[in-house]
Amino acid sequence: MTSPFASEDPRIDRRMDGVPIEERLARCEHQIGYEFKDKSLLQAALTHSSGADCRLESNERLEFLGDAILGAIICELLYHQYPEALEGELTQIKSVVVSRQTCAKISEALGLHHLIILGKGLANHGQIPLSLLANVFESLVAAIYLDGGPQAARRFVEVYLRPEIEAVRAGETEGNFKSILQQVAQRDLLCTPTYQVVDERGPDHAKFFKVVAQIGRDRYHPAWGRNKKEAEQRAACNALAELNHEPPPFPCE
Repeated sequence: MTSPFASEDPRIDRRMDGVPIEERLARCEHQIGYEFKDKSLLQAALTHSSGADCRLESNERLEFLGDAILGAIICELLYHQYPEALEGELTQIKSVVVSRQTCAKISEALGLHHLIILGKGLANHGQIPLSLLANVFESLVAAIYLDGGPQAARRFVEVYLRPEIEAVRAGETEGNFKSILQQVAQRDLLCTPTYQVVDERGPDHAKFFKVVAQIGRDRYHPAWGRNKKEAEQRAACNALAELNHEPPPFPCE
């Protein structure tokens, strides 16, 4: 039977280095550890609008559904895993865990950037945008949910995001946000971010620092940290969120 995504449009590259689409899907299943009963769902999840005949055949609808499913799963995990945490702390953890940066990082770690179905123009562009990588991860969550049900989606999310939850809770997420912001700023804005301490509180032995990230003339939402390094990382995370038109994961007031 002909795939609903089949096309003769010469502008669309549906092969990865000469590898047929069926093998691309098989590679994805192997890398994410889930085998689809309905392969068309997986194909849709991997298809960017530039690589689809029409937008309804892209992953945009799955990304919409996956965003909601991912948020619900993470909220439930946090609710049960941290019974003593207040709403504000749970919200902060969730905002980092489901952020575009985290979802994009997991997509890249899974090798999904090699498997996304893109139009030739975007495929030849070079580095895939973080937002596109994040959307693919959310689309996969929705595709697994539709194919295997809520428990399958929950297992998939837990495998890849529980370590992120624990890292945020332990304050170990630092180390990625500054480097990611630098990559984004140098690639898209042709600038290198700088960081400034704008406030300090507390005694010398337990001082907190408020830091703001700046790219060119633009300053982003500041963040508090228990030391300058932590504050800089959180400020970088806030800047990334603002660049993606998202609320800051580390509100400073």
